[in-house]
Amino acid sequence: MSMDAIDRAIIFATQEGLPLVPQPYHAVAEQVGIKPDEVMARFRNMLERGVIRRIGAVPNHYALGYKANGMTVWDVADERIDELGERIGQLDFVSHCYQRPRHLPDWPYNLFAMVHGHDRAETEQKAQQIAELLGKDCRAHEILYSTRILKKTGLRITG
Repeated sequence: MSMDAIDRAIIFATQEGLPLVPQPYHAVAEQVGIKPDEVMARFRNMLERGVIRRIGAVPNHYALGYKANGMTVWDVADERIDELGERIGQLDFVSHCYQRPRHLPDWPYNLFAMVHGHDRAETEQKAQQIAELLGKDCRAHEILYSTRILKKTGLRITG
């Protein structure tokens, strides 16, 4: 996963986020000294090579009014987890959904789905929708509410 000086400059210029302007790739191109089309082509290439994993928005749910952010955890059959996780992950109110190992006997949950609500009642209503979607495949679940905001950042490179 080698990077040349231009790839490195693009990553350095965007590691705190894309510029909040109408044409962010143009702004990056100007900063790096290349054309916007080359910035976009290099991002695609870095994605394909695995140098970067994704380009996406990371909203601040609290600033958007979502104060009851709950990680819903579910105990479902391991042999059905891919299918069930795919269905849950497609719900518009689930920001991310993934599998994690159980830690028996204390932790039976293997499917996690982050749900955001304006209040706990809304989050609980959304968790109930997931429970209904899972039906008999749901053996148990809980909601673990966020108690503080942690800054989300990825790997940073310097100069």
